[in-house]
Order: sequence, then structure tokens, then C-alpha cells
Amino acid sequence: MTVKVYNTLSKEKEMFQTEDQAVSMYVCGPTVYNYIHIGNARVFVFFDVVRRYLAHLGYKVTYVQNFTDVDDKLIKASIETGKSVADIAEQYTEAYFEDMDALGVHRADVHPKATEHIGQMIDAIQTLIEKGKAYEVNGDVYFRTLRQDGYGKLSHQSLEDLQSGARVEVNEIKEHPFDFALWKHAKEGEISWETPWGAGRPGWHIECSVMAKEYLGETLDIHAGGIDLCFPHHENEIAQSEALNEKEFVRYWLHNGFINMENEKMSKSLGNVMRVYDMRKMYSPKAIRYFLLSAHYRNPINFTSEVMKQAEQSAERLQTAVNNLRHRLQTSLSGVIPTNLTEQLEKLSTQFAKEMNDDFNAANGITVLFDAVRVANEWLAESVLSKESIESLLNWFQIYGENVLGLVDTHFEEVLENDIENLIEERQAARKARNFDRADEIRNQLLLAGIVLEDTPQGVRWKKK
Repeated sequence: MTVKVYNTLSKEKEMFQTEDQAVSMYVCGPTVYNYIHIGNARVFVFFDVVRRYLAHLGYKVTYVQNFTDVDDKLIKASIETGKSVADIAEQYTEAYFEDMDALGVHRADVHPKATEHIGQMIDAIQTLIEKGKAYEVNGDVYFRTLRQDGYGKLSHQSLEDLQSGARVEVNEIKEHPFDFALWKHAKEGEISWETPWGAGRPGWHIECSVMAKEYLGETLDIHAGGIDLCFPHHENEIAQSEALNEKEFVRYWLHNGFINMENEKMSKSLGNVMRVYDMRKMYSPKAIRYFLLSAHYRNPINFTSEVMKQAEQSAERLQTAVNNLRHRLQTSLSGVIPTNLTEQLEKLSTQFAKEMNDDFNAANGITVLFDAVRVANEWLAESVLSKESIESLLNWFQIYGENVLGLVDTHFEEVLENDIENLIEERQAARKARNFDRADEIRNQLLLAGIVLEDTPQGVRWKKK
């Protein structure tokens, strides 16, 4: 079956085609001045699934996700905290990895940092100046949007439309209101690098163009991010990259929708920004991942406590089905795999592929996962079920539920009874010390091993699922 993807550039679903079964994929990463929020996480979790699925289909995916480790927000945080920009960036880069590791997001093949590619940015900007596509004023360098044909093609607006419908930064030294900064001259005390135009630092957009080219070449297969990046960030990336390389920059542009908080847009002004760091204290990582994949990626998704409660229950139901298969495997005997079981699993695989091949519809893929749970439970109800039958069911969940969607764990070490008691004691000590992160980690560790904890007035009890 052919994979079709919705291309923001064409506003249509297109057949996904690459050369030699290879995929170059660039996803805009975080600006590491604070903990990432749940809206950021939707980007990273969903495109983690896209990468996993393409690999499942046999594509060789080279995945790049950058870190913006110098910009206005980092400089402001540096002034407010007294820490260096580098120290703040390092702190929140590590925090990002902690959050994403917990949510099962595989690390990119390359995680380039803006500050490690300043020389390449200066060279690219100098080339744009020489081509007449950029100009320098008082140490700032701007891109000439009027000199680049097709500016506005990603957001599907002309310059005139954009100018009348958007807020444009007032800057009297720019030739045109939509000319954007490639380089900013340094203010007193700011982090800076020396250039032919004086000391300064890069603008936001140029870093992605330079790093994408550095690791993936002049034309990418997939460039992705949140819909809020479509304009101006990705629009500006296209302009400067195609001006620089004189080639198509990206074949397929993919953008995911917003997250609403209790039916309101998540924003700092409303004070309803939910950080992943805080969410992990309230919900299991699998429930958070489930929530982020539970709606089609291009649609908005609404966060409520009730929705998260349902996500918790749904994620647990999926894992319970796997745990039950693992438990039954321990006592099963060798035998044949019934033909109708093989047919059911093939049908499930075909349906899963149909959903994912239609613009990576992971939400519908989850529905197929629950169909597989129903099939597994029906077979587990049989008094005799061969070891090979159980292994075939587990193998299906491993391929689609674990390897592609990342929502279940089919492999875990058996926990001995003494180990359970020791972990419960450690959890109690962690709770007493108010180290709730460790306490939750132990509960989740036991849950993956099929052990459920019950906090009672008489103490903690445990039981196997």
C-alpha cells in the first residue's frame, strides 16, 4: 500500500516517494530556556511515531532535531537568573532529554546546537549578501523578501496579504516590513560572535537552514513542526534556503495542530501552559503519550483532567493485555497456531497499515490496537492456547504497539517477590522524603512487570494482574 501524507505546501495529500528508500527528516526542536510544555511534546511524540513507522516500512531514516541554544529568550533568562546562556541551555537540554526519554521518544540521529554552527551561519549569510538577497545595516543583516520569488507559498498568502493580516515588527532601518533578521548586532553584555559586520548573534531562522543542509543536504524529504511554525519560521527557512542553494528546500512539509487546555488555547497570557515536567508527576508517561496520539495530528486536541483519566485507563488496558499474554506464556505448552488466529492477526496488520498509510493516522492505529486487545482476550479465554499462539500475539503487539506507537512494553524482567518488597520499601522511603518522582518511577516499574500496588490504611499491598 502507498503512503500518503498531507503536504502543507500543496494543501493536499500526496504519495510519499523518496530515492533509494532513504528519508531525510528534520524536526524543529526546542529553545532550551525552560522546561518544554505539552504542546512541544506533541510535536516530538508524534514525529517520533512517523520516524518509527517509516523505519518499520523499511525506509532508512536520518532524523535531525536541533536545539536553539542562543536567542532572545535565553538572553533574558540569563539576565534574570545571573547564569550564563550556555549554563541555562545545558540545564534545559538535559531536562528535555529526561522528559522525552520518559515519554519513549527515541533520540535523533543528530541533535545539533545553534552555537556549534556559527561559522556555517556566517558563511551562509555572507553568500546571501553577495547574491543581493540580504543587506547589512548597523551590524544587523536582513533578508530581502521582495527579492525571493514565492515568498508566502507555505502559508498560502502573498506579501500583501501577510502585511495586511499580521503584526509586523516596526523597524525603520529595514527596506521592507517583512524583511527578517539573519544576524543581530550585539547589545552591551550580550553573548556574541565576531563577523564581517561586527559582533553579534544569529537570527532564529538561519540556524535551521544551515543545520538542515549540514546534516541532510540541500533538499530534505520531510521538514516538520507545530503549525505555529508555519509562518514566519518555516516560511523564512524556505526563502533563505532556496535563495542560498537555488534548489527546492523540502519535498513534504508536515505540521501538527495545537493543544487546548480545558477548551481554551494554551498560552502564557492565560497562564494555562502545562509543562511535561509537571505532568509527569500527575500521570504515567504512557498515559501522556497515549493522550498526545489520541487525535489525528493535524487536528487540535483538548486537555482536561477527565481526558487524562481516560488516557490513563486506556494505556493501562493496553499494557494489561500484554501482561496477561506474558503471564499465560509461562504455563503454556507447545502446539500449533490456529489458522483463524493467523488470519485475525493478518487482518489487524492490514488495517493498521491502512490507517497509518493514510497521513500517519496514529489515532486510528490505536483503535486497531484495541481490536487486537479484544482478539487477545478472546483467545486467552480458551482453556488451551499454545505457546506459539501466545508468542504470535505478543509479536503483533511488539511490532505495532511497541515498535511503532510506543504505547506498550512487551519485554520486561520478571520481578522476584523479595525484589517487590524491597522496591515497595524504597518507594515508601521516597514518599516520606517527598521524592515523588522516584516513588512514581517505582510504581510504574512494578506496573510494567504486572504488579499493582494498593495503598491502604494498613500499608501497601501488591498483587499480580
